[in-house]
Amino acid sequence: MKKYIHINQHIIRRNKSNGYNEPVITVKTYKSNDYGHEVTVNGPCKIVYSPDKPLSCGARVWIETEAGVTVVNQSPASKRDVA
Repeated sequence: MKKYIHINQHIIRRNKSNGYNEPVITVKTYKSNDYGHEVTVNGPCKIVYSPDKPLSCGARVWIETEAGVTVVNQSPASKRDVA
C-alpha cells in the first residue's frame, strides 16, 4: 500500500505561536492519516517535489513509499506500524 509522508507547516506555525507540541508529520494512505513526531521508513522511498500538482492536502514536497512505516505518535509511548 502506497504511503505519502509530509510535514504540516500549518501545525508548525500553530505550535510556535501557541506553545503547543502537536505532531507535524503526517503519514497518509488511502484509508488513514497518522500523525507523529517521528517516522521511520523501513525500506525504499522517494522524495517528490511537485509545485504544480500538490497533494489534495496542499503538500508540494512529500515522501512516497510502499515499505512499512513506523510512526511515533503524540503520546510519548505510543508507536504504530503502518503496513
